[in-house]
Formats: sequence, C-alpha cells, structure tokens
Amino acid sequence: MRFTRISKAVAIGATAALALSACAASTGSNDSSSGAAEGEGNGGEIRVVEVNAFSSFNDNTAKGNVDINSKIAYTTQSQFNYIDNDLKVQKNEKFGKYEVESEDPLTVKYTINEGVKWSDGEPVNADDMMLAWAIQSGHFNDAKTDDAGEVTAGTNYFDYAGDTSGLALTDVPEIGDDNRSITLKYSEPFADWETSFGMMGAAHVVAEKSGMKTEELTDLIKTAPKGDPAKPAKKPNAKLKKAADFWNTGFDTKSLPSDESLYLSDGPFIVDKIVADQSMTLVRNKDYDWGPEPKVDSIVVRYIGESPAQVQALKNQEVDIIAPQASADTLESLEALGDQVVVDKGDQLSYDHIDLNYNGVFKDEDVRKAFMHTIPREQIVDTIIKKLNPDAKPLDSQLFVPDNDGYEESAKNNGSADYQEADIEKAKKLLDGKKPKVRIMYSKDNPNRADAYSLIAASAKKAGFKVVDGGLGASEWGSALGGGTYDATIFGWISSGVGVTGVPQIFGTGSASNFNKFSSKEADSLMDKLIVTTDEKEQTDLQVKIDKLIWDSGYGLPLFQSVGVDAYDSKVEGVKYMSNQTGVWWNFWDWNLKK
Repeated sequence: MRFTRISKAVAIGATAALALSACAASTGSNDSSSGAAEGEGNGGEIRVVEVNAFSSFNDNTAKGNVDINSKIAYTTQSQFNYIDNDLKVQKNEKFGKYEVESEDPLTVKYTINEGVKWSDGEPVNADDMMLAWAIQSGHFNDAKTDDAGEVTAGTNYFDYAGDTSGLALTDVPEIGDDNRSITLKYSEPFADWETSFGMMGAAHVVAEKSGMKTEELTDLIKTAPKGDPAKPAKKPNAKLKKAADFWNTGFDTKSLPSDESLYLSDGPFIVDKIVADQSMTLVRNKDYDWGPEPKVDSIVVRYIGESPAQVQALKNQEVDIIAPQASADTLESLEALGDQVVVDKGDQLSYDHIDLNYNGVFKDEDVRKAFMHTIPREQIVDTIIKKLNPDAKPLDSQLFVPDNDGYEESAKNNGSADYQEADIEKAKKLLDGKKPKVRIMYSKDNPNRADAYSLIAASAKKAGFKVVDGGLGASEWGSALGGGTYDATIFGWISSGVGVTGVPQIFGTGSASNFNKFSSKEADSLMDKLIVTTDEKEQTDLQVKIDKLIWDSGYGLPLFQSVGVDAYDSKVEGVKYMSNQTGVWWNFWDWNLKK
C-alpha cells in the first residue's frame, strides 16, 4: 500500500484517510450509469448515509481531516483533477489547466479558467493558489523539534494534515495571466507532483478574517522570509500567524454558520442546512459549469453510525445510498432485501490498526512491545473480517497491503512474524512486574472498532495492563487524535491509491498527521529520498526499509485490510464501487433517479 488531497491520507473512526498504494478495486457486478448527458438528469433528491458526523468546512487540517469532512469538501470545492475508480488521475480542464513547462528543473504552470468563482461571486484565482501553496509547502515553518517530534522553538504556521516535503522543493511561485496562474519550479524531481497541489479554500475570506485585504495576504506570502528550523525566529510573523490561526480553526463547526463566508463553495453543491450530529443538506450551485455537472438537485447526508440502523433506513426507503461498516451480518441483511437494493463489495484501500503514543506510559519501548504482544490479531481477524473474506489474515505491514508489490518481502523481513498471535508470557517478561494503566481511544459508534477494543482489552489485562475504556462518539474521536488524552488508539487510514507522500504525512517527524509522535532520523532520511524517487521499484525498496524501522520501534500493530460494502436503492443510477477514501462519492455527479 502506498500512502498519499489526492495525496493525503484520511483518518476514519469508522475509517481514517491515508494513502495506500494503487491496488485495483474489486467491484460488484452492477455497472449502472445514467443515460442522460452531463448535467442532464431527472433532478430530485438523493439521500446518502455517512457513519461519522460532520465537524469542519476545512478538511485539510490535522483536526478536520476526517472522512465525512473530506467528502463534503469533494462536493463543494473544485480541484484541477480527481481520481476515478480505476485509480487513474482525471483532469478537470473546465476548472483549470496544468502543464509541465520543463522537466529539468521540473516546472509546472497552473491556470484557473476565466469565470470560475466562489458562491459569493468572488473569482477563484492566483490569490487562492498562493494561499494553497503557502499551506502545502510549509515554506514559512521554522519550528525546531526534539527527538520526540515536539516543537522546542520556532513556529509551524498552517496545521496542514498532508505532507509538506514535496511542495517544500519549490520557492515562491510566479504569478501571471491577470492573476489567474502560478508557476511552480522544483529544485528536485517530485514523484507526486501531479496529485500533491490542490486548492485549500478562499484566500479573500482568510485575509478578511485576519484583518487584511486579499492583495495584502498575497504580498505577505510573496515577501515574508522563508522559515529556517536551524535558525528559528524568536517571534512568529504576527500577520502570517493570524492568517494561519484562522485557517487552522475558523472553519470548524458542527452547525451552519450565520456567516456565509465560512462555507463558500466553488463546486457543484452548496451546503444549505445542517442539523448538528444528525444531517446535512446540499443544494446545487446554479452558477457551476466548470466541471462534471450533477444530475440531481440536492443531496441529504444523514449520519448513522450503526450498520443495522443504516440497513433498516434503506429497507424503509428513508435513504437511498449507504456504505455501512462491513460485517457478515450486514451483508446478509442487505442481501435479504432482494431486488429492492443493489449491493457492491470489494477490498478497500484502508486498514485498521492500533497505534501507541511515544510518551506517557508507552515512552518505554519495552512497555510498548509488551502491549503489542498482548494484541490477539488472529482472533480480531476471525471475529471481525473472516466471515466477509474467508481468506483474510492479519495485515503484516504498515505501508503495503497484500496485492502490492513489496508486501511479501516487507512482511518477511519487518519483524511482524513476532506478533502473529498474542504471547502473554512474553509480555509479562517485558513488563517485569509493572502493571501500566493504558487508556485506549476509539469510535464507540463503529462496531468493528468496539469489538477490536474488547478483544484487545481482555487480552492485555491477562498480562497485567490496567485498560481504561476511552471510547468516544462519532463526532468526537477525530478531533481527539493527537490530543494527548489517550495512550493508544484504534482507527483506520484510507488512501487515494495514488502516490507516496502519504508515508511522510503519517510517519515523518513533526508531521501534523503523525499523531503518536513516531520519530526516526533514519526513516526521515529514507522518506526524503522516497518523495523525489520516480522509479516505482526504487519506491518499493525504500518503503520496505521504512516499514521495518516502524516495526522495530514498537509503533503499534496493523490489524487487517478493510472490506467495503455499498448498497443503494434500485431506483438510483450511476453509483459505481470505489476502493479509496471518496467511496461512493467519487462520481456523485453521475447519481440519478430513474423516472
């Protein structure tokens, strides 16, 4: 599995998003699609269910990088490209164009088409791209970190969930074409250049909320000194920090803000209503014509965590599309509905795992590895996944899934063989009489995570661990990641299936998505090489080495590759199975209702 906006991993309580590698999707037999031309459908409303509750209009921060937030952004924020269900990059040239002007040095020009605008009427232009570059490049960061990844001096400005090391290879972009284009010049080749630059929100809103005019913010980005972690500034740049602080938190909300500027859209849909922790209504952006145009007039998103409740809602025709937590019982219940619904099943580019914090009770490597020896991985697979996939086995890599080149080699050499089954006696020996208290955080509304917690807690107690149930609700677990309120956490990463920058996003020292503070100078060096390596065989070799360093450190354990199940009412057309983090949403513009 290789990690990677498109290039960003996502956290999921019912699953989280990282980027796994490009394995082919296994799809159901249905291949329905609307016969209507683009943008021409039968109108009406489609009702879709999500497990987690919406919490932010900024899905690009470490806190906001949760699957539901990313899916809403996907419907309301336009980008230069997207990933289809064959895991291929598709350009959206109605929105804008990008072209490689030079390969040595790598130089890429991005141009937004005339007429593209935000829902308040302001144009989408180079100001927005300059803000996006400032966020994704980490250009101004000068934070100095210790061996545990904690900031000891300087400042990290934008709390970007993705990896900044790729865009950090560029200097301040050149603006052109009447403020509609920017040109990025890379100092070295960058493997994921096509998928790592994306729009990050409206610059004019960030400027206004931080007390500036839009042109002032752009000038600040053009002229502020580059950060140098080797020589951190004694004080942060006050104007830049104010803008970053707003971007980091100003879009977080569970309800619809009275200030419309906080939820602007330049995509096919605009958020119209929110009932906190219950539902959201999206309506068509009538001005939108710069990308695939939807065939329905509105989408209602309901948040239902429990799979049986999702199936019941579909049976009662209260909703039209669901993607419940996969289980044998869920699949059996769906199949019992017969011709009323269509069911698609396949492997996902996601995996469940338990991560251990590198501080507190788990600062001691022996305690970390003792806890790892108590985790009953085979029992977890047998209980949760085997009925769905009889061939399922514990996942033996943090960076690959079984279909990937490199999985077998990495699993053979990374040390995963020591953790196939729980070994309570080995755990007791490592603890040497200690009885550590461990708080485990997970989503209580996710049945698979709840089952995994129960099995892990019961086993760990046999070795002397005092386990505390730190389960949280569906709208709470995502914001708690990395917050220091737990010792271990069970969740999932899901990826786009494209690129390698998800690796430093999750495992790089000081990365905003490195929630448990793993830090390895050797791994960092290998990751620096990885992002500038374009040869896939070399990428695989580097990831095999990184994977072993993660296992050697006592990071925690991968549990299993997830299985995806989608189901939808037979009156709905255009839904096609997708294995990555966008799931059924990947082609929402094709959803249509039969007459």
